[in-house]
Amino acid sequence: MQITQDAVVLIHYTLTDDSGKTIDSSSGGEPLAYLHGNGNLIPGLERALEGKQSGDAVSVKISPAEGYGEYDKALVQSIPKRALKGIGNVYVGMQLQAQSDQGARAVTVTHVVGDMVTIDANHPLAGQNLNFEVKIEDVRAATEEELAHGHVHGPGGHHHG
Repeated sequence: MQITQDAVVLIHYTLTDDSGKTIDSSSGGEPLAYLHGNGNLIPGLERALEGKQSGDAVSVKISPAEGYGEYDKALVQSIPKRALKGIGNVYVGMQLQAQSDQGARAVTVTHVVGDMVTIDANHPLAGQNLNFEVKIEDVRAATEEELAHGHVHGPGGHHHG
């Protein structure tokens, strides 16, 4: 079966940056299961996998525009520590949830100087090329429940509990 809209796809993958450093990998674990064409993967990777089938291997470099977006300096801001009410020890690399016009956003603390904290709402991989090595393990039709929910259930997928 080919990978098409609403197929359930199981993949093993390794993601590296342009220097060859591994950012993420499913190696040694369960394959990642996703519902194709439902925004469960970044757009560039879904496009690269379209039409492939079980057993295929895919090597693809995805630009920031097709991945997590370009780095946007407007998403970096300095705020006073007192704005982070109820958060004790603020440190560089800390992940926080911030409310924005678009709802809750994950932000990362990138600087702490005196009473000022710099937070960055860019995705940690924004502005980077993403190099994927993908091995397609299985492709199957989605169940009606998976289609209704927009994601995979069962092994490698989402469990409602």
